[in-house]
Amino acid sequence: MTVTTSIEGRIAEELGVRERQVEAAVKLLDGGSTVPFIARYRKEATEMLDDAQLRTLEERLRYLRELEERRAAVLESVREQGKLDEALEARIRSADTKARLEDIYLPFKPKRRTKAQIAREAGLEPLAERLLADPSVEPAAAAAAFVDDARGVADTAAALEGARAVLTERFSEDADLIGEVRERMWERGRLAAKVREGKEEAGAKFADYFDFSEPFTQLPSHRVLAMFRGEKEEVLDLTLEPEEPSEVPGPSTYENMIARRFGVADRGRPADKWLADTVRWAWRTRILVRLGIDLRLRLRTAAEDEAVRVFAANLRDLLLAAPAGTRATLGLDPGFRTGVKVAVVDATGKVVATDTVYPHVPANKWDAALDTLARLAKEHAVELIAIGNGTASRETDKLAAELCARHPELKLTKVMVSEAGASVYSASAFASQELPGMDVSLRGAVSIARRLQDPLAELVKIDPKSIGVGQYQHDLSEVKLSRSLDAVVEDCVNGVGVDVNTASAPLLSRVSGVTSGLAENIVAHRDANGPFTSRRALKDVPRLGPKAYEQCAGFLRIRDGEDPLDASSVHPESYPVVRRMVKAAGTEVAALIGNTSVLRSLRPGDFVGESVGLPTVTDILRELEKPGRDPRPAFRTATFKEGVEKIGDLSPEMVLEGVVTNVAAFGAFVDIGVHQDGLVHVSAMSRTFVKDPRDVVKPGDVVRVKVLDVDIPRKRISLTLRLDDEAGAAAGRADGGHERPGGGGAGGRAPQQRQSGGRDRRGSVGGGGQRRQAPAPANSAMADALRKAGLLGKER
Repeated sequence: MTVTTSIEGRIAEELGVRERQVEAAVKLLDGGSTVPFIARYRKEATEMLDDAQLRTLEERLRYLRELEERRAAVLESVREQGKLDEALEARIRSADTKARLEDIYLPFKPKRRTKAQIAREAGLEPLAERLLADPSVEPAAAAAAFVDDARGVADTAAALEGARAVLTERFSEDADLIGEVRERMWERGRLAAKVREGKEEAGAKFADYFDFSEPFTQLPSHRVLAMFRGEKEEVLDLTLEPEEPSEVPGPSTYENMIARRFGVADRGRPADKWLADTVRWAWRTRILVRLGIDLRLRLRTAAEDEAVRVFAANLRDLLLAAPAGTRATLGLDPGFRTGVKVAVVDATGKVVATDTVYPHVPANKWDAALDTLARLAKEHAVELIAIGNGTASRETDKLAAELCARHPELKLTKVMVSEAGASVYSASAFASQELPGMDVSLRGAVSIARRLQDPLAELVKIDPKSIGVGQYQHDLSEVKLSRSLDAVVEDCVNGVGVDVNTASAPLLSRVSGVTSGLAENIVAHRDANGPFTSRRALKDVPRLGPKAYEQCAGFLRIRDGEDPLDASSVHPESYPVVRRMVKAAGTEVAALIGNTSVLRSLRPGDFVGESVGLPTVTDILRELEKPGRDPRPAFRTATFKEGVEKIGDLSPEMVLEGVVTNVAAFGAFVDIGVHQDGLVHVSAMSRTFVKDPRDVVKPGDVVRVKVLDVDIPRKRISLTLRLDDEAGAAAGRADGGHERPGGGGAGGRAPQQRQSGGRDRRGSVGGGGQRRQAPAPANSAMADALRKAGLLGKER
């Protein structure tokens, strides 16, 4: 970035858009507009920047403004020290990242007294300068002149030690050198892991990393986070290796880089060896240590960014999962000793009945439970049964199946529902307010039933981090994760729209422009005055001013209100445009809405004016054609195979139907009804290369899979989406103990591992601690080709 490049200009260059588009978006953001509002209702201003571009813009704007604040603080600090000249100021102003800025600032950063500072105070800097400038000087002879007991320099050895400290600090604080060395180390370095002695059994879930090494640039996020977690749990020792060990003795590549930078060379002069030793000392004690910290941070940051991206993408898919809709639902929160908690909610989500049944051990009141459930289903015209997928879920699913079989006249449909976060909701203050007087254990059954009816409306009541669709979420930056997940929830809620007369306060608080306090005011006003009959009535809500109304009105829906447009996503500011359309069509608003033939006969250009452009007119026509359309997919369910209830019931070659519960960087987890999700490794998803598993499947998708391998002791189930794959082909391919990414497993196997002798996990003979490239996965496209050519035997 040059000195003259503005923040807006830099963002525009990064996004590949015009600077005026970025300037318009920044102005709107600074004016209090939200990303959903800008993306939907200010397309003319930003010239069609979409929500993804705006989110990136918002994040980069935050980073670059923080960089500018830090730059100003650095300039002020150096100026106060009287060390700011034109050249240094230019370097500081040209720093385009926080890391580069800190590299430049390091020599001027106030610090505790260092050995170099003490040496300078003892008058030893001239000695360091002389030896560096003229290596023909004999070090001991030159140092003799600086021996001074009064200044703490007892002998020539002490003088040379002080001079070395001065040069070591100079070498390690050269911003250009450090930047160059850092990038080379990133490109050439590796992260290595070793198991700590005696931790093999306790840390078995990290077994894939007991003797492991892989280049920084090839490490996927889940492996980085897995290794850092293994280190945190004191199972693994991690080492950052600057590059592959060289078999040629002598200085490392990095020592040579330092030496070249400062003109150090071995030409047989008296001070050459001392200077070379100083370079080696600076590299090993200061530069390598500092860069090790930097690169660990860089690895973690990159891994966190990817993990947050995966979490956000999965959360988006879960929130936008198909809603079952307004159908009476019976929610079952499974349990053994404490019983199965039962809640019936009507079509609007209102709780109409609760109970507890004890069909499982130790009570075994199976028939009594069936009678109770049948009675409740009949009394309340239940259509759906939502079963939580936790402990005793498979047994409870069997109970529901028998209920459906015994009472076909009830026409019940059972669905397994993720209960992640239900216990968090049950114990929350909002649950106490929403379901006063209800036992905490029963609230979970209510949440399970409601999240089948409308996943988005129910899940927004729970902290996104508690929903459990992340990858090592407990290891991630709290601020970074929360900011990203909040943005996803905001985008999803506003993308679908909210019925202001039925929405809860948590759901309303995610609407553009609506704060938590304002959401509570909306609910309170609704409770006191009855349902809102128009969007205009929202202006009567205390503290809902003009700006908040502008931001939220288009996303709030009013069904059967005074104005049919209030049920659509058309913003009230555009109602005059619709009136002109109505006049042009010679009809009424109600008759125009949904009238495809008339709407398509209208020419969008006829309604463009000073305050509304073609993009907005086009959006209005599209919305009027299908008003209030829900972007979520149609509801459908998976059918688990009868007789397959636990992992022991599985066998290779089985083809089953299941539901994708989570997608990670290394594959997708699928619930096939046996309490333990199976893993479809990314290499078993398609015949073609898959860069991102989410390109193939998303959470909530119903899929057919084949069982490739079952490891009961380790609770690993390997699955494939390619139904013609051979069973056993993916044995051993599972990533890190089949850890659900939000949990505590070890992450994925690396493509390269060190072999410690004997036979490795893939059956190849190792030896001598050398690294080997792993063979192509047995179920990969390459393996298929080799097999067909007769060059690879079948997996056993």
